Amino acid sequence: MFRRSGGCFFGKILRVDAIVTTRPLAKSPRFRDRPAWAIVLATWAALAAAGEPPPAASVYSRRADADPSATASTAVSAPVDPGAGAEDAAAQAERIVASSLAVIARAESVSLKFRQKARVGDRVLVGTGRYVQSGQGEDQRFRFDTILECDTETFELTEVSDGLFCWTHRHSAEEPAHLERVDVRRVRARLAQLGAPDAADGAAYLGGLQRTLRLLRHWFRFTRATAGDLDGVPVWFVDGGWAADYLGIVLPDLKDRLTRPGAVTPADLPDGVPWSIRLAISRGDLVLHRIEWLAIPGRRPVAEAPPEPIAVMELFDVEFGRPVDATAFFYQPAAEGLIDVTDMYVSAVSLMR
Repeated sequence: MFRRSGGCFFGKILRVDAIVTTRPLAKSPRFRDRPAWAIVLATWAALAAAGEPPPAASVYSRRADADPSATASTAVSAPVDPGAGAEDAAAQAERIVASSLAVIARAESVSLKFRQKARVGDRVLVGTGRYVQSGQGEDQRFRFDTILECDTETFELTEVSDGLFCWTHRHSAEEPAHLERVDVRRVRARLAQLGAPDAADGAAYLGGLQRTLRLLRHWFRFTRATAGDLDGVPVWFVDGGWAADYLGIVLPDLKDRLTRPGAVTPADLPDGVPWSIRLAISRGDLVLHRIEWLAIPGRRPVAEAPPEPIAVMELFDVEFGRPVDATAFFYQPAAEGLIDVTDMYVSAVSLMR
């Protein structure tokens, strides 16, 4: 089951903590009451290979040919050494991530599928989805559909921007559907006031894949890029860890300790909260292929151990530049249950890096 918490993952999702229970749920919990990071992962998607649940040691058994020590497990508690080499490595890692996000943001069109598997305690969440995007600047539109499954529960999320409004539709099992609407023009106007360089389209502040990836860059700091191979594709494995300020927002009880190097370790984070992140980005075209969230799995307290994947997301069948059917961005839901959240949304907008 799930309860509200004082921390928040990745922006606009409701703040919750996951509490694993062996008792069957009386009814399916609301989608908005899912752990926020799991919802974000769900919007990217789930590992399609069903099969048996992965062993407790890892949520994803297949590993890439990369140095297992190249995680960013010290990014929060032990910042990068101040030497020029470490600074150059971090700068390179940041450039690779920023360039990869720009590949999607500036594309004339994008079409891709995604899949994901995540684990919290003894529960495994699996999901699949699709993302399409067309146009640039004020003409940019996107649609983001995903389904997340856990045990007997199913959660659906759709985000559509038609250029005038950004719609978010959530539905979970027996719960009523939840529909929100944001006026895109007002968000753009607010971004222009704030001096955002991408104010014209605003997709990174509205929803879909761009917002999800931009928030990762906003909350994490990337420290190292390691050349490797992923299923025969030459990639950069880019490792990052929490920006201490933002981890303090998510876990306020640790805020004071975060100012002391080494005072917070992966074992101090609750089960299901990632300690670090790893991106697999093609060395040829800088297209993102995979994201891993790493932590020490298991019920707390837990012994210190190297962080390992607790969630994995893959992007596949990625196509750029091909025509996208314009009907994908046509969204005309029933007015019943509609909530216009523009005022709240605009007042909360702040610039992301």
